[in-house]
Amino acid sequence: MRTIAKRAALAVGVEITRNPFAKRLTALCDRLDVRAVLDVGANSGQYATFLRQAGFAGHIVSCEPVADAHAKLVRAAAADPAWHPERLALGPSAGEVEVNVSGNSYSSSVLPMLDAHRDAAPESAYVRTESAPMSTVDDLLGTYGYPPERTLLKIDVQGYEWEVLQGARAVLPALAAVQVELSLTPLYDGQRLMGDISDLLVAAGLELWAIEPGFCDPATGRMLQCDGVFVRSGS
Repeated sequence: MRTIAKRAALAVGVEITRNPFAKRLTALCDRLDVRAVLDVGANSGQYATFLRQAGFAGHIVSCEPVADAHAKLVRAAAADPAWHPERLALGPSAGEVEVNVSGNSYSSSVLPMLDAHRDAAPESAYVRTESAPMSTVDDLLGTYGYPPERTLLKIDVQGYEWEVLQGARAVLPALAAVQVELSLTPLYDGQRLMGDISDLLVAAGLELWAIEPGFCDPATGRMLQCDGVFVRSGS
């Protein structure tokens, strides 16, 4: 998802809708009649900005646990009444969680970072920890009242994807679509990789619709992460 974040941040004087992925994602939301996006791991709002610039007009709930990033998120959403920022981590259950804050902000994670990640992106090394409230996808969608069959769930949580999906058990079989960051090799200690995440989503009745390249090792060119978009089977 960091590729999307960079595109949103660098889109100065360039229409982001020239990006084929943006066009395809917006067209998918239109076709599935998606009216709400749950943006899990929002950082400072890059993904929601990406969606707005690509033409999505529905509700967006952006969840970000890191205080500094959340403050920027609140400012980004201030003029948009359909964009709802929340200072929250999402996971398997409600409570409190310790978040490792990275030097580049968007690589922050609940999980310990492995050397493979730090070697590929030295600026991502952790600089501190913060405590943050944690909820679940099931509870948050219930609070906002959005119907799962009209909701896209986006997950960008740096290795914590499996845990977020464990907190979405009630709504996952009904969600219109899921966009999730997938790791091809371990980058965070204890994380589940692409195969496990894909199998879980397929078992919930979703099918892989698109893959967008993401984080690569600049020294070797090896792709380390990508985004997978999964849609309800038969949609």
